[in-house]
Amino acid sequence: MKKMTTLVAAAFTAAAIFLGTNANAQSTPKSALRFGIGVEGLLPTGNLKEISKAGIGITPRLQYGVADNLALTLTSGYYNYFGKSTPIAGLDYKSYGMIPVKLGIKAFVSQNIYLGAEVGAGFETSNFGEVKGTSAGDVSKNTKLIASPGIGWANQKWDVGARYENFSGQGNNFGTVGLRIAYGFGL
Repeated sequence: MKKMTTLVAAAFTAAAIFLGTNANAQSTPKSALRFGIGVEGLLPTGNLKEISKAGIGITPRLQYGVADNLALTLTSGYYNYFGKSTPIAGLDYKSYGMIPVKLGIKAFVSQNIYLGAEVGAGFETSNFGEVKGTSAGDVSKNTKLIASPGIGWANQKWDVGARYENFSGQGNNFGTVGLRIAYGFGL
C-alpha cells in the first residue's frame, strides 16, 4: 500500500512540474464561494476489496477561492461499499458505510486542470467486515484517518475528478479509487 501511495504522489508531483502553475481559469474565482454536489463511483483496494467489489458515494463540496488558481475545499457526504459474497469461505458481508469529512486544496495547474489533496476523518456507519446474519454486539464504529491525492477537470458548472483515498486506523489500512462527477454553482 505504501508503494502505491508513493507512486501516486510521485505522479502528481511530476504532473505539477510539467504542467506549470500558471492557470488563468478555474471554477472558483478569488474570494468566491462555490457549492457542488457529486456522485462517486468507488473501487475498493486493500482489505476493503475482501468485503466489497464496488461502492457508490454522494459528496457535497463547498469551495472557496483563495487565489486565481487556488481553492480550499470542505467535502462530506456518504460512501456505501456493497457487501460481497465469498462462496469459498461461505461468507456474505454486509455493506460497509462511511461518512467522510475532509478539508482540501485544489491547485489549478493549467486551463481547467487541477491537482487536489484532501485530509480528514471517516466515521464508520457500520462495522468493517461484518457478516450478514451476525450481530456485532457492543462493537463501536471506528473513525479512520483519510488522506487523498487527486486530479481533475473543472469548469463553471462541472467538476470531474479521480483520486486515490487511503483510510487508516484501528489496525486497518485500506483505500479506494474514486471517480467523482459533480455539478456546481456559485453562491
